[in-house]
Amino acid sequence: METIEQYSDQIFGYAVEYGGQALMALAVLIIGLWIIKRISKAVNVGFSKSLKDETLISFLTGGVNILLKVLLIISVASMVGIETTSFIAVLGAAGLAIGIALQGSLSNFAGGVMLLIFRPIRVGDYIEAQGESGVVIEMGIFVTLLETFDKRIIVIPNGPLSNGNLTNFTKSPVRAVEVTFCISYTDDMKVARDALTNLMNSDERILKEEGNVVAVTNLNDSSVDILYRAFVKTDDYWGYYFDIHEQGKLALEAAGCSIPFPQQDVHLFKKD
Repeated sequence: METIEQYSDQIFGYAVEYGGQALMALAVLIIGLWIIKRISKAVNVGFSKSLKDETLISFLTGGVNILLKVLLIISVASMVGIETTSFIAVLGAAGLAIGIALQGSLSNFAGGVMLLIFRPIRVGDYIEAQGESGVVIEMGIFVTLLETFDKRIIVIPNGPLSNGNLTNFTKSPVRAVEVTFCISYTDDMKVARDALTNLMNSDERILKEEGNVVAVTNLNDSSVDILYRAFVKTDDYWGYYFDIHEQGKLALEAAGCSIPFPQQDVHLFKKD
């Protein structure tokens, strides 16, 4: 009986000493979980407005939720007298080890986040990056998928994609179609320029207010080069690009100009 009384007194003493802390910690835990739930919903709504990738939204929201819960548990543990210094040190060491092991993947993840936040490219854009070119068909967390004109699928890691040079051909609503036409030295340059200028003015796809150019740019060994630069809407680029090669050749031929091919004059000298 005496032993039971001692244990009872100890339990009562612990209850008086730590009961208030335990109740306070329990209240903080319950309220904290409720607040974290509300914060996670708000974060999800915020990401949904700025990002379009559902996978990334879910991943980021889950990460914020886990981080807040870990901080809450550490706070509750410290309230009931549990030493949290070693616990935090273990978490830090584990995080460092995981970061080193997944260095490449984390770099691609960070690159994917940057691409999805700043939006230098979007699905449907035609881009050139990392020595590859194609239409963006999917932007994931770690990789971006391109589709080439011959229906090949190219996978580019987001880390190099976000840190390297990237050309977006469809970001601007206007693009310049540039073609170099060659005429013979015996042809009249003014006649050739007028023929190409008339061709440019007759096409409704050409944006007349832009800096369109028809000008002689080079005197080659076998030809005179005339630059034809016409600005069109980005959606009309490829259609006009293919059309102008045929139309330009026909216009020059109709004007009496010829398109030469490389040639050399060979002189033979007879010795006495």
